[in-house]
Amino acid sequence: MSYADKVFIDMCKDILENGVSTEGEKVRPKWEDGSYAYTIKRFGVVNRYDLRKEFPAMTLRKTGLKNAFDELLWIWQKKSNNIHDLGSHIWDSWADETGSIGKAYGYQMQVKHQYREGMMDQVDRVLYDLKNNPYSRRIMTNIYVHADLHEMNLYPCAYSMTFNVTNEKGSDKLILNAILNQRSQDVLTANNWNVCQYALLVHMMAQCCNMQPGEFVHVIADAHIYDRHIPLVKELITRETYPAPKVWLTPDITDFYAFKVEDLHVENYQAGPQIRNIPVAV
Repeated sequence: MSYADKVFIDMCKDILENGVSTEGEKVRPKWEDGSYAYTIKRFGVVNRYDLRKEFPAMTLRKTGLKNAFDELLWIWQKKSNNIHDLGSHIWDSWADETGSIGKAYGYQMQVKHQYREGMMDQVDRVLYDLKNNPYSRRIMTNIYVHADLHEMNLYPCAYSMTFNVTNEKGSDKLILNAILNQRSQDVLTANNWNVCQYALLVHMMAQCCNMQPGEFVHVIADAHIYDRHIPLVKELITRETYPAPKVWLTPDITDFYAFKVEDLHVENYQAGPQIRNIPVAV
């Protein structure tokens, strides 16, 4: 069993056993047939992963790591808000006729702001501080910009990253830790996808800044399982599990903007069968 499997199973059991139903409430998402998509939810879920021990890919079913990495690069490296720059079709439902998702995600990453050191966007500011002010407590990003919400086709779910650097005990190695804040998450479809994405981001940032990846903390304000997903989740968490795969990035890359999907290497990823045709609420 990978540690990510244990976290996922424990979280799902907690939601199912102790969560609160939204049935009868005024909810926004709907199923394709027009009926309201209700959930069972838990408030304030916090999961921790030590990236020094293993990569947090679940094995109950396989997470599409290449596609997850491609989406991460789309937001953080290409800083794009157009699905034509993305290799998958996961954002198609939220794009307009030009392919734009509005002033969301990558759009917010490429907006430059004035700092004492000059004009920088959020990604470049993080990279600058990790290299020049690694012990700062102000190394963070935020794409939940209220002034632009009305021009976003979907409000950001994973909206803020906070980076924090520590020293390894008895060593001069710098350890890069990070917290992902997420306002809402569809646990079945997105949990391990997001975990793997932002674990990879920590690996990328650490490699570019001569650090070692450390702890990744995932904070979810509203962790929920949709009503039509409940039987799927119950079956999923009873499956056989396997050891975590070995995941690494091409080691000689030190430029954040030089990474490509091909630089993600995955070895020995054994997992259960995929769940086909998962209904998605929009």
